[in-house]
Amino acid sequence: MNIKSLLLGSAAALAAVSGAQAADAIVAAEPEPMEYVRVCDAFGAGYFYIPGSETCLKISGYVRFQVDMDERDSVANWNARTRGLVTFATKSDTELGALGSTITVRAWGDSSASSSLEIDEAFLTLGGFRAGYGYNYWDNGIVGETDELGSNRINQIGYEATFGAIKAGVFVDELNNATFTNNDTWGVEGQISGAFGPVKAALLGGYDVDKEEGAVRAIASVAVGPGTLEGAVVYSSGNNAYYSASEWAFAAAYEAKINDKIKVTPGFQYWDKLAWVDGADGWKAGVAVDYAITKGFAAKVSAQYTDRDDTNNGDGYWSGYFRLQRSF
Repeated sequence: MNIKSLLLGSAAALAAVSGAQAADAIVAAEPEPMEYVRVCDAFGAGYFYIPGSETCLKISGYVRFQVDMDERDSVANWNARTRGLVTFATKSDTELGALGSTITVRAWGDSSASSSLEIDEAFLTLGGFRAGYGYNYWDNGIVGETDELGSNRINQIGYEATFGAIKAGVFVDELNNATFTNNDTWGVEGQISGAFGPVKAALLGGYDVDKEEGAVRAIASVAVGPGTLEGAVVYSSGNNAYYSASEWAFAAAYEAKINDKIKVTPGFQYWDKLAWVDGADGWKAGVAVDYAITKGFAAKVSAQYTDRDDTNNGDGYWSGYFRLQRSF
């Protein structure tokens, strides 16, 4: 073998090796398998697994257009507003029970300067334990739009246990922002509720530590004919964060299901000793009509007449609203 043949053979071998390496460098990698969204039915309808985890997520909310009406001269006679609300709820199983969290954001769009995005609720749960910001027991009322039985959206921590058809819970609430000179702005509330055949009932109590006053409320409902009859009574020992309107309050409403699309709910409420003043009372009566336009889209009309000694110079007045809401 001469020098020329040796050089030609070596060049051919190097070219073959280089070609093989170049070919290896451009081989496409196998695509990763795509993980599709899986339905999570362990916690009810609407949940799905977050891809790559065992946490279930549910997204819900609504868009609401509403026109409020009020004949008093001290407030706007009518006001059109639009509200958007979105809730993100998560659930997952743990050795200590279901671990959950809820974040709800909302905003009103209207002509006022207060139209801004805000946290409606943000809280965590583990089994019956709950801590965070949101609506408490006092926000639950009876059917219809007539009753005013107390409402709080606050930071709280507590526990609710379930015993068959009975539920019992107790929570510690921050009622106002604490200051350097007043740190007693907190309260305690507890409720026991249950279902007994066609009857549902709840007994609720709250004590405002700062005001040293408290309130007790009972609500009951029963299926009657084509609808539901509900009633409530409230007693408040004095002006406090849980109920600040009057010493006594009584309310009743009947939600009648006319057909698959229409519900009509007349209601009535009476206040005795408004602001704890003897002889000062008031009443309110009205009706709400719900119409299901189609699935996820509904209309509501509310008309109320109020006559209280402590509002509108003691004269009665009409108020209400018209609402369109798309829920998802």
